Amino acid sequence: MVPDSNTRVPQHTAEHVNARIAREAGDRVARLALAGPAAIDRRLEELDAEWDVERVLEANAATLALAGVVLGATVDKKWLFLPGAVTVFLLQHAVQGWCPPLEILRRLGVRTVAEIDRERYALKALRGDFRGLPQAPSSPAARRAFAAAAQG
Repeated sequence: MVPDSNTRVPQHTAEHVNARIAREAGDRVARLALAGPAAIDRRLEELDAEWDVERVLEANAATLALAGVVLGATVDKKWLFLPGAVTVFLLQHAVQGWCPPLEILRRLGVRTVAEIDRERYALKALRGDFRGLPQAPSSPAARRAFAAAAQG
C-alpha cells in the first residue's frame, strides 16, 4: 500500500528521530511562550522561510541531476549514471515516501510541512490569533462541515 502524503516521511523515519524533531519544536514553543510576542513574530517569519524535507530533496535531486548531465556532456558519458540514479531515488520517494537521502536529512532535523505547521499554529495560538473564533459551529451546515473536516 502506498502511504499518504502527510504520513509517508514520518513512517519512514526512525521513531527516535521523529520524537527528537517533535521535542525540539515543543521546546522552542515553550521558550517563545516566555519570550513574548516579538520573539514569536520573529520565529513565525523564520518558519515561513524554512524549507521542508520535500523541497530540500527536490533541490538536491535537481542539482545532482543537472551536474550529472553537464558532466556527462562535457567530461565523460559515464556521468549520465548520476541523473539516472537521482531520478530513480526521486521516483522511489514519490511512491514510497523513502529514498536514501531522506534518512540523512531527517537526522539533520529537516522537517515535513506538517511538522513546521504544527509549530506555526502553536505559536499563533500563543500569540492569540485564534481568540474570538467560534468554539463550536453555530449552523447545521457549519456543524456538518466541521464534522466532515474532523474525519479527515
